[in-house]
Amino acid sequence: MSWTLKDRKTVFTGRRIVLEIHLTERDTDGKVTQREVVKHPGAAVILPMLDSKTVLLIRNRRYAIGETLIELPAGTLESGESPMNCAGRELVEETGYLAERLTPIGNFYPSPGVLTEKLYAFLAEGLFRSEANLDETEEIELLPTAYDEAIAMIDRGEIHDGKTIATLLMYDRRRRRGGN
Repeated sequence: MSWTLKDRKTVFTGRRIVLEIHLTERDTDGKVTQREVVKHPGAAVILPMLDSKTVLLIRNRRYAIGETLIELPAGTLESGESPMNCAGRELVEETGYLAERLTPIGNFYPSPGVLTEKLYAFLAEGLFRSEANLDETEEIELLPTAYDEAIAMIDRGEIHDGKTIATLLMYDRRRRRGGN
């Protein structure tokens, strides 16, 4: 089954998102449906390994849900920026660490029912200290954690952030298969 876009209306344009209303028609029977689409430029999520047994998680205050979550560092792609450059930029901005190596882990859509955002996950290794440069809206605390403990935190329901869960589990599967 496929749908044809009949009309599109932008109802909000913000710094990072655009909200559109799409009027679509189903090709098989002509049924018309209205859809809400949040357009987002994409983002990078970084799994920073301080050493082979320690991952650098962060505590990040999230205004939208009124909670502080345990997460991996991440950030939105700037216009024309590659996901790998975004990963390196966000790593230093949020943690104060630079990486000698950034290796792609995979990519995924966190909420494709309404959101166009694609997340690109990277492993960061060979970390060395620099200086953090948080955005004015960010409240971040570094949380070095044993890698196995981070995986256990997912199992215990202590990590609620989807991009963090997906990235850690994608990497964990690769690691258990003997890859990096």
